[in-house]
Amino acid sequence: MSVRLPDNHFARLFEGCKIERYAAGTNLFMQEDPSDRLYAVVSGRVEISIYLRSGRKLVANIETEQNLLGEIGMLDGGPRSATATCITDCEFMSISRGRFLSRLTAHPDIATFLIALLCRRIRRLSGELGDQATLNIEARLAKRILFLNSIMAGTDGWISISQADLAEYLGATRESVNKILKEWQREHIVESRRGALRPLAADEIYAIANPVSD
Repeated sequence: MSVRLPDNHFARLFEGCKIERYAAGTNLFMQEDPSDRLYAVVSGRVEISIYLRSGRKLVANIETEQNLLGEIGMLDGGPRSATATCITDCEFMSISRGRFLSRLTAHPDIATFLIALLCRRIRRLSGELGDQATLNIEARLAKRILFLNSIMAGTDGWISISQADLAEYLGATRESVNKILKEWQREHIVESRRGALRPLAADEIYAIANPVSD
């Protein structure tokens, strides 16, 4: 779930900040880095990923315009809990932790919003843990496609994402994702090409994502 910072909060929190530009593929920050700045996406898309001790990467979310990056470390002063990587060329605004805390003090309504934002993210993570335990990979893939369609689909309906990246979202193998997508192509549920896919039957994808319990 990605939650946009309302315009009034955005303006007050990042007042006086200049645009910072980063190329696609740039790591804005890495997991375990010191939490020295809060970022807001002005344009572009950013992948939030978690690296396990085994080296395996799990994609947690994709952030878009007026989404915040790094707010957990800003609040508790701890290290970065994830890695933020620019999927596209991106523009950001950022502020230091000291300025962030002083602006929360000056504008308590922003603090209230951030508390609600963190609660939404905890609920989302709890839901995804539940999905891992109760849903098969087909249902989890369908839910992910519906989410990506809501934030990443182009005007032609195509979503630019590789099967390897989809697998990282699900904690699955690329081979298992490829097998499902090939079956869905035969059933005209999705269309797939190298590095992209397009949903063709939203109702069927929704039904797969929300199986009816017996």
